Amino acid sequence: MKQKLHSESSGCCNNEHDHHENHNHNHNHDNHNHDHDHNHDGEFNLKNEILPLVAILSLYAPGVIFENQLHNTFYSIGEYLLFIPAYLLSGWSVLKTAGRNILKGRVFDETFLMTVATLGAIAIHKLPEAVGVMLFYKIGELFQDIAVSRSRSSIKALLEVRPDYANIQIEGELKKVPPETVNIGDIIVVKPGEKIPLDGEIIDGNSQVDTSALTGESVPRTVRLGETVLAGTINKMGVLSIKVTKLFDDSSIAKILDLVQNAKTKKAETEKFITKFARYYTPIVVFTSLAVAILPPLFITGASSSEWVYRALILLVISCPCGLVISIPLGYFGGVGGAAKRGILVKGSTFLDTLNEVNTVVFDKTGTLTQGVFKVAKIVPLNGWNERELLQLAAKVESHSNHPIAQSILKAYGGKIDDSEVRDYEEIAGYGIKAKVENRVAIAGSDRLLHRENIAHDNCQLEGTVVHLAVDNIYAGYIVIADELKEDARHAIQALKRVGVERTVMLTGDNQAIASQIAQQLGIDAYEAELLPEEKVNAIEKLLSTAGKHGKVAFVGDGINDAPVIARADVGMAMGGLGSDAAIETADIVIMTDAPSKVAEAIQIARKTRTIVWQNIIFALVIKAVFIGLGIFGIATMWEAVFADVGVALLAIFNATRVMK
Repeated sequence: MKQKLHSESSGCCNNEHDHHENHNHNHNHDNHNHDHDHNHDGEFNLKNEILPLVAILSLYAPGVIFENQLHNTFYSIGEYLLFIPAYLLSGWSVLKTAGRNILKGRVFDETFLMTVATLGAIAIHKLPEAVGVMLFYKIGELFQDIAVSRSRSSIKALLEVRPDYANIQIEGELKKVPPETVNIGDIIVVKPGEKIPLDGEIIDGNSQVDTSALTGESVPRTVRLGETVLAGTINKMGVLSIKVTKLFDDSSIAKILDLVQNAKTKKAETEKFITKFARYYTPIVVFTSLAVAILPPLFITGASSSEWVYRALILLVISCPCGLVISIPLGYFGGVGGAAKRGILVKGSTFLDTLNEVNTVVFDKTGTLTQGVFKVAKIVPLNGWNERELLQLAAKVESHSNHPIAQSILKAYGGKIDDSEVRDYEEIAGYGIKAKVENRVAIAGSDRLLHRENIAHDNCQLEGTVVHLAVDNIYAGYIVIADELKEDARHAIQALKRVGVERTVMLTGDNQAIASQIAQQLGIDAYEAELLPEEKVNAIEKLLSTAGKHGKVAFVGDGINDAPVIARADVGMAMGGLGSDAAIETADIVIMTDAPSKVAEAIQIARKTRTIVWQNIIFALVIKAVFIGLGIFGIATMWEAVFADVGVALLAIFNATRVMK
């Protein structure tokens, strides 16, 4: 027996006819800027990065090999002639950044530490070590750039699906125009191999479209007359004539591009912690190094000032937080990129962090666990009506509705509707529709609508999704609408259990019988049925209050009528395959494949990301603590300091890239 959270019944089973409403609800998140930002927005070119390194090494290698001979030249001029150019070539970006930050009042950062340490090393004539610090830091940055480039590739694939042009049909001729100039209602033609530039409905032709850039699915999707196609997908076979239904700025691809480009503004708590940590950590290191340089020669007999200054400089180099500051944002960036590669668009690393704490996953039913593609399965006329008349009545009442149930009735009817016959149209949210058809008051909706209008009827216990009809307060019969479970719905629930989610819940406006049946089929722990749209928000509020102090609630919906619930959950996840505006705008995570099994996959990616990030934090801090101790006691040289700084950064970067796999 499945646990039932609560039910509110009006005596009979209320059948779902919850006409979807669009809710515009802005999900506000604080935007934070990175204190440490190696600008990687430009195009990465490995050749351009390698050439300066070759030049530096051509100076540095002979300098190290012939260091003694160069040192013994007049005033060591030979040493300076090789090492100072190598130092400036390798460290110019660090020196420039440190100077710029000092002018802006941001003195204590890793560039300041490196600048002071290396200039100090030059002052005490440790030129190879000074150049070594800058050179290996530059090599570290190169590997970071390579890693970021790899991490960005899957996201960049989304940016590359932006269509360059549209073939618009004007007076029988095709003209190439920018997609931004095409209006709703215009006819565009897409040839085989071309990108579909705008969202629209196919009015001529059939083909297969490659949706991999949006959904991550490699198998092309067959599209036919009357079906909707999305901007950014690629037409593979036949010529398609498409009637544009959305402006380019409102299309699914435009909204996805904006989502991806702004994802980096939403930082995880771990990233914020590291930024704050570096802000306090760096000045402590600077003043500790000063104490190491000044105090021992004053209080220890025979202590050499140059020796303790050298130890202080080593301490500065060891203490650079580069490994943390570079690898942690990279780890999260890799997590977002890895998710995008699998058709899961995460709006920021903060939502990856929150996913780690999710212990309750709540699903909408229609369009999320079920296909949401309704078909008329049965027509039962009563009180003198026949099947054709009842279907025609239902089609007229539903003619102005965009709800999938209404569309299935109109499709089954197939005839033309005279709009002049339908007046005083009124949608009653959660109940159905009331309108005047041929000057008679007609209703179409749920069982609860019959009770609301006090219309006598015999049977409330009907299986399936049912649309009841009545004319002038006399019951006319009902139409049964069929909806099928998604193929991976059961697997999705099982996968969530395997990753440790404690509770799965389903919320639906459908009746108790259907909700119970689906909950049992899928193995869902709990459900609430017969919910009006506003009651779903109340239900999620209750779940949030019972999730526990350390637990979070994720809600997965189809993004059409669930926008308020998506916005209210700790993590709002939307099925975005249909290109719903509400899904893309309101949700924290958009599942482009429409597959509920991707929820567990998103949680796994989030957990892997956090594991790798914390591995980097612990590894970097432990290694640095060990080498700081060795440096203070004079055991570690500048070369060990270089390993503790750049070596740790490199290893952390390599570890961070694992999240992409």
